[in-house]
Amino acid sequence: MVNVLNKYKAISFDCYGTLIDWETGIWDAAQTLLMKNLSTKIDKDLFLTEFAYWETELEKQNPAMPYPELLTEVHKSIAKKYNLATSSELSAAFGHSVSNWPAFGDTADSLRQLQTRVKLFILSNVDRESFAKSNTKLGVEFADIYTAEDIGSYKPNPRNFVHMITKLKNDHGIKRTEILHTAQSLHHDLLQAEKHGLDTVWIDRQRLSKGGKWGATAEIKETVDPNFVFFSMSEMVNSFFNLD
Repeated sequence: MVNVLNKYKAISFDCYGTLIDWETGIWDAAQTLLMKNLSTKIDKDLFLTEFAYWETELEKQNPAMPYPELLTEVHKSIAKKYNLATSSELSAAFGHSVSNWPAFGDTADSLRQLQTRVKLFILSNVDRESFAKSNTKLGVEFADIYTAEDIGSYKPNPRNFVHMITKLKNDHGIKRTEILHTAQSLHHDLLQAEKHGLDTVWIDRQRLSKGGKWGATAEIKETVDPNFVFFSMSEMVNSFFNLD
């Protein structure tokens, strides 16, 4: 199946949820708040569901807000809703926790293999500084990086995809039909990528196609039809390179 990659000159990636294990990172960062409120009944599933709701709402309301500030507001909103004792310091620490979020175990090796065949790009909803810290865990140098900070809006705003498609054409000579957009989130990425005529890979880490939970990703009702579906980056690489 190696011929699949002959069709593309670029693979664009969402980062958080796809390459970086943001659910583990989010839950780990929430522990200081929960330890301060030992009587709370909030478990991981509930916290991630609340995170998905508040992140989505705040991104729509504040498209130019830097991601650390937005995460800070997410933390404050969850604490307020459940009457949790907190502080501005706790919320700010959560807001700046992205640098601590771990990469998935298969990410770096998979990216290194893919980079031998195509150029790799990032389309991310974070700021430049946060991504730079995460990038140290990814093991490759991306051909270009496009963040919400650069664009002034958060995915799934169509502006983000127009920006990437335009930059790939103008700066790298890569046409829309030569881009393969790869992401975990149907909400943030794949629905809009399809609407903008991009071929797509769904890295279904949550196994939603098998009845898994939405977790930290906002649920959508629309139907999405990705070109490829895999449960991990390593499965994608093994399939594309026809490895056992």
